[in-house]
Amino acid sequence: MFKSLVEFFVFYSESDATYYPTTAGNIALVVLIFLLFIGMAVFSGYRRKTQAKQMAFSAAAMALALITARFTVMELPQGGSITLFSMFFICLIGYLYGPKVGILAGLAYGILDLTMDPYVVHPIQLLLDYPIAYGCLGLAGIFSKSKYGMVKGYILAVLGRYICHVITGIIFFGMYAGGQNVVIYSLSYNATYIVPEAIATIVILSIPGMQMALMEVKKMALEA
Repeated sequence: MFKSLVEFFVFYSESDATYYPTTAGNIALVVLIFLLFIGMAVFSGYRRKTQAKQMAFSAAAMALALITARFTVMELPQGGSITLFSMFFICLIGYLYGPKVGILAGLAYGILDLTMDPYVVHPIQLLLDYPIAYGCLGLAGIFSKSKYGMVKGYILAVLGRYICHVITGIIFFGMYAGGQNVVIYSLSYNATYIVPEAIATIVILSIPGMQMALMEVKKMALEA
């Protein structure tokens, strides 16, 4: 019975050696994303008018993340790619509205990314590589009230995502290491696509004009 229930939501492709959601699975994921958006409004603690603005800003940021993620500079064979600053837009939600909302937005985006481009070999790997990894990007909100908060928050958030992918690389993709130490392999493999994008983003965020622009965006996002 449990196997039949699982097969109702996912199916295994032998040609790709990965799991894909069925139509019912995709519907369940969309419902979950919707519930996470409701959670964002509930945990925000803002008044209703500000909550509506928060939902609009968050949805726009997630859409930009999804679009920029499709513009890749480089794609790696076992997953991962250098994108057009897609991580920044999820971190931005945390910077604007704090870590609770940011983490929920990251979880929602991770599930959305799963529906668009899944690469799943195990349920634990799914959780770590999608909702948890992207949920870590919401940690940028921890520094939302400090000087250079976006830069500091971005570094922490990306580090959190990096650790998630390193763990799955060690546990689930060690067979690709060849004769190399599996830990070193996972550290270097995931750094290949995360570090270059992170460095480029940090350089841009460090520009004084960008700092002022972010402050203006935050002011507009929080206005009642």
